[in-house]
Amino acid sequence: MLNKQLSFTKKNFLLVLYILLLGLFGPLVYWLNSEDGKFTFKKISEKNKIHERISSGDKILVTADNSIQKQAGVKAFSARNYNEARAKFDSSLKNASNDPEALIYRNNAQALANGKIYQIAVSVPIGGNLGVAKEILRGVAQAQNEINQTGGINGNLLFVEIANDDNNPELAKKVATEFVKHKKILAVIGHNDSNASVAAAPIYQNGGLVMITPTSSADAIPGMGNYIFRTTPSSRVLADTIAEYAVKVAGKEKIAICTDSQSEVSKSFQKEFTWAAYNHGGTVMNTKCDFSAPDFVAQNIPSRAISDGAEALLLAPSVRQINKAIEVAKANDDRLTLFGNHSMNNYKTLKKGQVDVNGMVSVAAWHSQNDMNSVFTKNAQELWGGIVGWRTAMAYDATKTALVGLQVASSREDLQQALSNPNFVAEGATEKISFFPSGDRKMRGTTVQIQPGKVSGTGYDFVVFNNQQPQSK
Repeated sequence: MLNKQLSFTKKNFLLVLYILLLGLFGPLVYWLNSEDGKFTFKKISEKNKIHERISSGDKILVTADNSIQKQAGVKAFSARNYNEARAKFDSSLKNASNDPEALIYRNNAQALANGKIYQIAVSVPIGGNLGVAKEILRGVAQAQNEINQTGGINGNLLFVEIANDDNNPELAKKVATEFVKHKKILAVIGHNDSNASVAAAPIYQNGGLVMITPTSSADAIPGMGNYIFRTTPSSRVLADTIAEYAVKVAGKEKIAICTDSQSEVSKSFQKEFTWAAYNHGGTVMNTKCDFSAPDFVAQNIPSRAISDGAEALLLAPSVRQINKAIEVAKANDDRLTLFGNHSMNNYKTLKKGQVDVNGMVSVAAWHSQNDMNSVFTKNAQELWGGIVGWRTAMAYDATKTALVGLQVASSREDLQQALSNPNFVAEGATEKISFFPSGDRKMRGTTVQIQPGKVSGTGYDFVVFNNQQPQSK
């Protein structure tokens, strides 16, 4: 009888112990996550684990460029054999010279072998828009390569950490949190999409880490703190550039707009264009066209705009809604004169739009035709094997901004003060870089038109023109 009682007590003890252990170790496997008020369980090893999205040379993020030599470079880098890693990345670049990730890793290996570094980071949408991500990385890589091949800053070579945020605001916040915690990072180049930048900016501001976005133009960004800067013109500047052209040069006074209600940059552009068109003597029609609306039908938009009295249609999507904007252009069938915001200045527009966007005038921060003889343009052509776009130029300028600041600053706080100095000036891809007290860049936009051409490889190119009537189809 005593033995049975002892056995029963032992079983109870083991049962209680099992429950306690499950309660202790369970959270190590799962954590409770709330989404829209609903509780779900997620594995700690989920694919979006943030450190898997960040690399300085120990992993390949752009898996579209995954050569054997590049893999060997990553392996050597992870093993801290930096001279070997540099040689392997050099070998990879001989076969794929336009791979910016490999060039950054190559220069990182050189920097670590040197032993003295200044570290910055860049966040790009590798899993959101690979083409845009590579454009931005090329600007960062070109600036890093120039400084490292000329001895660095006071003997310190530039070391760049890359993050993939997919243009996702929640991922952008996680990336920002990691960068702020990494005290050696002195500045961040990013983010790309305005939604991502608006989400991440408060984290950088509170963490005292300079953020320089090369491509986010939303109105909200300048008001997010004194650690936040951008090298692209604001939505106000870009909208005024295309509004002035549309009304005063093209003579289109009644203009309908298609926008993305889920995008900060699209909403900002709509607001600024509406005021700018009015100031130049035009009117924005009250035509319903929202790329994010559940009842959006591209084929209906041109007819609706014409019924409202429009003479022209401005396509102002976010980058992720380019396809829908192209659908509207196709449905237009030459009935309305087409204009575009800076998001439309995109390789995808040329490749998928073809004849449907031929003749469309849009606005850009920069175009190589304005500076064919500049040092930046010549170096870019030699380095990447062709003409680069405005995102590359603005990312180059963002990196140059950080580099010039680091000539007189070696801490995050000192760098912020250097960039905030009213006398701060840096040489950029197209012109000098300087900022208003808001952190906005002092810069105008450029009008471009889509015309048949051979530069992009799509059969169409963006061509610069200044205050002249565009070429008709």
